[in-house]
Amino acid sequence: MENMQFRAMNTQIILAAEGQARQVQPGFDMARKFILESEQRFTRFSTDSELSQLNQSGGAWFKVSAHMLEVLLLAKEYVEKTRGLFDPSILPDLRRVGYDRTMDLIHSEGVFSLGDPVRHPRTPFDALIIQPEQSLVSLPGGLTLDLGGIAKGWIAEKAALLLAEYADACGVSAGGDMHLIGLPDGQPDWPVSLDDPLHPGESLALLHLPPGGIATSSVTKRAWKQGDKLRHHLIDPRSGEPALTEWLSVTVIADHTDTCEVFAKALLISDTSEAQEIAIKAGIDFLAVDRQGNLCGTNNSLEYAQ
Repeated sequence: MENMQFRAMNTQIILAAEGQARQVQPGFDMARKFILESEQRFTRFSTDSELSQLNQSGGAWFKVSAHMLEVLLLAKEYVEKTRGLFDPSILPDLRRVGYDRTMDLIHSEGVFSLGDPVRHPRTPFDALIIQPEQSLVSLPGGLTLDLGGIAKGWIAEKAALLLAEYADACGVSAGGDMHLIGLPDGQPDWPVSLDDPLHPGESLALLHLPPGGIATSSVTKRAWKQGDKLRHHLIDPRSGEPALTEWLSVTVIADHTDTCEVFAKALLISDTSEAQEIAIKAGIDFLAVDRQGNLCGTNNSLEYAQ
């Protein structure tokens, strides 16, 4: 299987495809171009991005691209399905706890802001107004969005679909988000390593997956110190603070990678009983790693680790 690797979206991107190099190279090039262009569209760390311009639109109607419109419409659905545990309006809270630059910069330079100890009221996500037919969006004053997670899952799947035009079996991995199409030659499934959140760089289990999406969310990877406080990027929308989780990581397996990404975060933020309720209602399979390093989850998902 041929592969291409590069860095984008503050993570290592891996493109893999079955076939001869000259056959799949155009697919690699197309997928890479799409990922880089999408990163520029959805990043909140560039004032030139479409998302930043939307955030700065000040309540006026803003004409969005077809890709931005698709992700915003998906976001509205997921806010409801996750009972608000997925909430793109947490951007002010992310900035307050120190996540105001890329994670690469935070890891290399540290956090500059000690943060505001007072959480200020923010405009809720349901104040977002969309006119799909005209591709118009209005963000009322005080509402700003972070679409990093859902966009990453969406981008991985779209890039895999582009690559699939050149290979019967292919996959795109973007950090903890992955989309798989077809099956490797002569194989009944895709072998995917599940990271051990207690021992970074080590594998906790080998999963055997069908085509589709998978995403893992963890409180141990994107973490930093803000003064004397240990922070991570999973904000609980109810408190505005990094979530106090019963699990260290959650992995979701589903048809679509944006679904996996959104529910992995939502289930990790929720308590264990609420997570089970949300997963059952949404028909989601998930694996979780508790603070002792034990693997648990739904019966269907545990079968992937056999």
